[in-house]
Amino acid sequence: MSSACSRPRRLLLAPAIAMLSTSLVCFPAFAQSRSDGVLPPVTVQAPDQATRPAARPKPRAAAPAARAARATTTAPQAPAVAAPAEAVRGPSLTVLTVQQALRDIEQTPGGVALVPANAYRNSTVSNTIKDILDYVPGVFAQPKWGDDTRLSIRGSGLSRNFHLRGVQLYMDGIPINTADGYGDFQEIDPTAYKYVEVYKGGNALQFGANSLGGAINFVTPSGRDPHPNGVSVDAGAFGYRRLQANAGGVNGAWDGYITASTQATNGFRDHSDGHGNRVSANVGYQITPDIETRFYLNANSIRQRIPGSVTKQSALNSPETAAAGNVTLDQQRNIDTVRIANKTTIRFEDTVVDFGMFGVDRHLMHPIFQWLDYHYQDYGGFAKVTDDRLIGGFRNRLVAGVNVLNGRIDNKQYVNIAGNKGALASSSIDSSKNTSLYIEDSFYVLRNLALVGGTQFLHAARDRRDRYLADGNQSGSTSFDLWSPKGGLLWQIDPTWQGFANISRSAEVPSFGESSSGPGIPSIPFTSIRPQRATTYEIGTRGRRPDLTWELTGYRSEIKDELLCLYSAFGNCNVTNADRTVHQGIEAGLGAAVLKGLFDRGPAPDKLWLNMAYTLNDFRFDNDAKFGNNLLPGAPRHYLRAELLYKHANGFYAGPNVEWVPQAYYVDSANTLKTEPYALLGLKAGIDNGGPYSIYIEGRNLLNKTYIASASIIDKANANSPLFEPGTGRAVYAGFKAKW
Repeated sequence: MSSACSRPRRLLLAPAIAMLSTSLVCFPAFAQSRSDGVLPPVTVQAPDQATRPAARPKPRAAAPAARAARATTTAPQAPAVAAPAEAVRGPSLTVLTVQQALRDIEQTPGGVALVPANAYRNSTVSNTIKDILDYVPGVFAQPKWGDDTRLSIRGSGLSRNFHLRGVQLYMDGIPINTADGYGDFQEIDPTAYKYVEVYKGGNALQFGANSLGGAINFVTPSGRDPHPNGVSVDAGAFGYRRLQANAGGVNGAWDGYITASTQATNGFRDHSDGHGNRVSANVGYQITPDIETRFYLNANSIRQRIPGSVTKQSALNSPETAAAGNVTLDQQRNIDTVRIANKTTIRFEDTVVDFGMFGVDRHLMHPIFQWLDYHYQDYGGFAKVTDDRLIGGFRNRLVAGVNVLNGRIDNKQYVNIAGNKGALASSSIDSSKNTSLYIEDSFYVLRNLALVGGTQFLHAARDRRDRYLADGNQSGSTSFDLWSPKGGLLWQIDPTWQGFANISRSAEVPSFGESSSGPGIPSIPFTSIRPQRATTYEIGTRGRRPDLTWELTGYRSEIKDELLCLYSAFGNCNVTNADRTVHQGIEAGLGAAVLKGLFDRGPAPDKLWLNMAYTLNDFRFDNDAKFGNNLLPGAPRHYLRAELLYKHANGFYAGPNVEWVPQAYYVDSANTLKTEPYALLGLKAGIDNGGPYSIYIEGRNLLNKTYIASASIIDKANANSPLFEPGTGRAVYAGFKAKW
């Protein structure tokens, strides 16, 4: 291991800065979306800071005079500054276009990404969140079974062996995570979104995200989007089939959009069959050209069997075999969800106000070691103000808001008798309340240089009322008041190239699932678990040019009280607070035209495109009393995703891709048991020229490599620890899509 790895406090930012300086010299150009074959995440087409953006569609008559009056107040000695980005939205006020969302996300002085649907929707089977986030550096997303995925951003939630913690998920700004913080992937339908926003770590300030990993927002189209009508059919390996359709349109001030999908699979592994139906719809009404309100509906019904984690030997020698206990207990994860919401946007001269409310009813039917019957009812609201104007001749952009997320879990657990409910084993009412307030200000001291400062305040409360006292009274309550400040700078080096740096705090509140109890381990109730706090230092660059996009970021997070697996009983991880840990790494994305004009040298020459996302993870304990400077388990040190695509102007594309984990990673905090390295070869081809029809065929793991896709973690493992999720074998998928 290199010296940089053997010293836990040594910064990885030094090599990041060196790479950054190299990139500043070497990378030319201006960007395209991945529909042209380049890497999607990252940045965006940056407006020329020397010019004022185009006026909004229907400006008030007094607007030019008002702007002129402000301009004359500029002090003669003030330097030239960027003009404010006016409240340009359309055709919908409540649902931004891809370009508008790109313009907004580029105001963040840190790691962010925006993935448009055309980056993955028409060229892959688009079955899981991995298909969306495959080319976002810093994100590790690996399927476990069905739609379930192990997701980590910058090492978030490594100890959560079930569901999700450490990343806040949203759908059209409405929380997918429950009020106590845990998330699930089964309600995500990759076919339903126009784009997906990724805010890493403290860069998710505006979502009220209080987690190390940040936030992901899945945005559905409106009836005002082009080509709102469509249908798609996908089918392939292991009995997979999906039918999806969408429809929408505009009628005067009204517009509407609905998308629905039904899918089923037999599964690669035994006991992994499942099916699901999902619907998302919205209806918008423009009260005036500057006021729009929109109502949302999302409903899901998912039925999924769970094959379970197995030993390393079983995963590598018999990957299709399910865990015996999962079959005996007929373990499943079934969810019915209804989510409703409203969002209203009001546009003023230099200010946009967004506000709304939501409610979620979720029923989890989950026979595992016990038969879990949980009924969730979450509700809340939000308000956000974005003000972008000249103050004393200097551009100033202020974003402030409040988010409220409250919820109640009617929690019942029964003895699992071969997949059926037995006697009641536990029962409680778990209540959560979360209120976050945030403010962030970007002041442009130069026309292309902004100083950014902000903070978030979170008040969170957790309360459990135990209704089953045969095993003692587990009732209790706790509350937290947490501040998370941040500061940074954003440098628009030229219209296609940004540099950024920031320092941010994050504070992650424990969910009801964090506690420790069992034979031979200390009993720590959920009320004694402290929030996880992190200070993150970040520096990077990103850009988009005609034949090149790039992202290069180095970061270091110094964490106190990280929620980790320090004890275990019966193979289950008990999550408590570690002392101090360090997460640091490098995130690099590249999209480049390697060759042009191979067979067609016309005005739109054919191209050979390279898409690549590389993540370096260095996560470790920091002089821990029990684990010293051991590496944190659960994520690979190196992760590379790359593809080389031939693309022709007529829409034809074809090429290979690779997923590479060159170094095995530990699955236990004691660093005694590892996964295995692997490399997967894939190939895809299709036709997509932006017209009404597209078709693709995709092969995955074509060499039929037996590998471990993801792993649960534990404090100390042995060769018989059932922690491993086998990856899927050779698979071929094909699909056809039509739109009008």
